[in-house]
Amino acid sequence: MIETNNLTKRFGAKTAVNALNLSIGAGEFFCFLGPNGAGKTTTIKMLTGLLKPSAGNASLGGFDIQLDPVKTKSILGYIPDTPFLYDKLTGREFMRFVAGLYQLPKSALNGTSEELLELFEVRHVGDQLIENYSHGMRQKLSFASCFLHDPKIVIVDEPWVGLDPKNIRFVKEYLKQKTREGLTVFMSTHTLSLIEDVADRIGIIHNGKLLHTGTIDDILKLSENPGSLEDVFLELTKGERE
Repeated sequence: MIETNNLTKRFGAKTAVNALNLSIGAGEFFCFLGPNGAGKTTTIKMLTGLLKPSAGNASLGGFDIQLDPVKTKSILGYIPDTPFLYDKLTGREFMRFVAGLYQLPKSALNGTSEELLELFEVRHVGDQLIENYSHGMRQKLSFASCFLHDPKIVIVDEPWVGLDPKNIRFVKEYLKQKTREGLTVFMSTHTLSLIEDVADRIGIIHNGKLLHTGTIDDILKLSENPGSLEDVFLELTKGERE
């Protein structure tokens, strides 16, 4: 469902992502790991069409994100670490706005929208202005709006910011259940303990280069003295920070 072919992004003399090759299947929960500045967010921005690659390409669901952005985004959901929402809209108005972007029928607003607001526990503030929402409420509204059009692929950048332990568990279990139903999840996070609960495969990027991909067991075997995933991750990405 997600394929990258030598995906590269340069900013002047700096190469933020260097010839990235990934193949992620339908129903897979893929976690993307790397230190700060490794190239994770740059990769996500290229996958979602927010940045144009310097070289290479990315396709989602068979559609090239640069050549066919409308069709690609019709099957894509994106949850950034800091969701951009319109403060002067209410939660329900924002859901209506998103439904309009995807040209969804009114029935989606009458049914699916309310179900998602209830599921992510923001229905009770659905008529309040978003400017009055806490960061956690904004994040939950972002999740609710992401699933309004029933995406086939969801890309998530640090989804736990602002969420309490109860909601972290719910979101984790919800995403995992959706992958069992065929959803592909590409998630970047520093919360290694949660990755161990959800990841089917892991990719580790460092200084713009993909170091390793594999299951958690595969990654643990890369160390001569395997301990926790955190121990192995730190060993694999040690060295001078940029």
